[in-house]
Amino acid sequence: MTRGVYLPMGVPAAQAFAFAVRGPITRTDLPGLCERVCALLERNGAGLVLCDVAGVEPDAVTVDALARLQLAAQRYGCQVRLRHASEEIFELVAFMGLADVLPD
Repeated sequence: MTRGVYLPMGVPAAQAFAFAVRGPITRTDLPGLCERVCALLERNGAGLVLCDVAGVEPDAVTVDALARLQLAAQRYGCQVRLRHASEEIFELVAFMGLADVLPD
């Protein structure tokens, strides 16, 4: 089972953008992934990023990547919300103590 995400109240669709992360993700992918998201945020100034993670494996590297994306987005005043995340990803996020960084 996966969880979808809806725009929070007060966030117009024009202030959000979506992108997909496909796996497998390796540690060497992390800098480039963050750079691409930061470049997108610089261009459009979105307040919310909807990150489709249906195509990733639920492993520690994936959770690390998602946490880094959240921290990078926060530097731009933006939040990342996961779309189509499996229960396994959310369980791993909680196990790694990152539920406050990557809320469902």
